[in-house]
Amino acid sequence: MKIAVVEDDAKSAAFIIRGLVENGYTAAHFSDGKEGLKHLKNEDFDLAVLDIMLPGMDGFSVLKALREAKNDLPVIILSARDNVDDKVKGLELGGDDYMAKPFSFTELLARINAILRRNTSSQEQTLLSYADLTMDLLARKVTRGRERIDLQPQEFMLLEYLLRNAGKVVSRTMIIEHVWEYNFDPKTNIVETRMCRLREKIDKPFDRKLIQTLRGFGYVLE
Repeated sequence: MKIAVVEDDAKSAAFIIRGLVENGYTAAHFSDGKEGLKHLKNEDFDLAVLDIMLPGMDGFSVLKALREAKNDLPVIILSARDNVDDKVKGLELGGDDYMAKPFSFTELLARINAILRRNTSSQEQTLLSYADLTMDLLARKVTRGRERIDLQPQEFMLLEYLLRNAGKVVSRTMIIEHVWEYNFDPKTNIVETRMCRLREKIDKPFDRKLIQTLRGFGYVLE
């Protein structure tokens, strides 16, 4: 699942993003309100953590513009402004939750998980499966048959991307852009390394191998 962090304080943003990635989420950071709004409108995020005091466009205006565009992306407002009037305004504009700074990341994570559960209307949206492989996105649990498979956060994100594209070939460039979110470096071997580790857990203990390599093209789950 992909979360946008719209926050102009670099230290706070880095703290939030590090925690999200460590807990298996993909995160993108935007430090300007106008830039954040553009990406929230045009990209596929599951939730946004939104500061109020932003350059370019304040968080309240970003939230108002989102809702006026009929965009129902879940939004948690995170702000140093903790007076009641601001909290009421944020919720009335369409915010799903409001947290004041300083904050506990554990509490923020719990609120993110609660909103994602609440906004999931069916079991199919929380589960990804292919053959006997199943991923529970909210419980962060992977099983193959009756066997529980423990994955590191990046392995989890890599497998999630493969599952969402089961039966389709995904290239190294596509994987890097969607899982690690930085510009492709043809010299890096990060995809091969993580794919090898993932195969050790997903395929090696089982007779049927699911992760296939198409040399010159990429990888496919089939």
